[in-house]
Amino acid sequence: MGRAIALGLAGAGCDLLLHYGSAEAAAEATAAEAASFGIRVTTVGADLADPEAPLRILAAAGGLAPVRVLVNSAAVFPDDDLEGITAEAWDRTLAVNLRAPVLLTRAFAAALPTDLEGAVVNVTDWRTARPYREHFSYTVAKGGLDTFTRAAAEALAPRIRVNAVALGAILPPPGKGSDYLKALAREIPAGKPGGTDPVVAAVLFLLRNPFVTGEIVRVDGGAHLR
Repeated sequence: MGRAIALGLAGAGCDLLLHYGSAEAAAEATAAEAASFGIRVTTVGADLADPEAPLRILAAAGGLAPVRVLVNSAAVFPDDDLEGITAEAWDRTLAVNLRAPVLLTRAFAAALPTDLEGAVVNVTDWRTARPYREHFSYTVAKGGLDTFTRAAAEALAPRIRVNAVALGAILPPPGKGSDYLKALAREIPAGKPGGTDPVVAAVLFLLRNPFVTGEIVRVDGGAHLR
């Protein structure tokens, strides 16, 4: 999903500071593809569980600064439940899925010159409204990201808009294939998986519309209706 959003931004003419966790080769391949749009791309590796990572990521912008758009799409998706989760696993999920977007947004806002406007889009999950049993820490963290989206929209207004996209059956989760996704999609009004294009379109809409902030747009094929 992060790759698709990055390429969508490149196609819209945005220079990119592309963060990766451990998948350096995949990030460099995405960077090369993005550069074919005629934009500038810089890659930076960092573990988002490290609270110092956000400042290092923004510092890597170099000649691309000032950064005017931030998309928080990185996440971990562990299988866990309330009964079995360990403190260590809980801390890592919340560090990557919630603390990192908060600290990245804070660093982004601090680095943005006061005479410029900016925009943030967080990637969350429609299931925060109907929680998973088997992805407990993920669901709690994404629910916190929903609240942070609204709180940050107020805190950073009017100079920086903050919105989110809440995703449904877009891509198979780790360890699952296309058959799993198709079976899941048959249970929703749209009747099919979304793929990445609708998500990219929603992200670009939120970045381009100057009068939308504090909004969480569901891109879930109507799954929330059932």
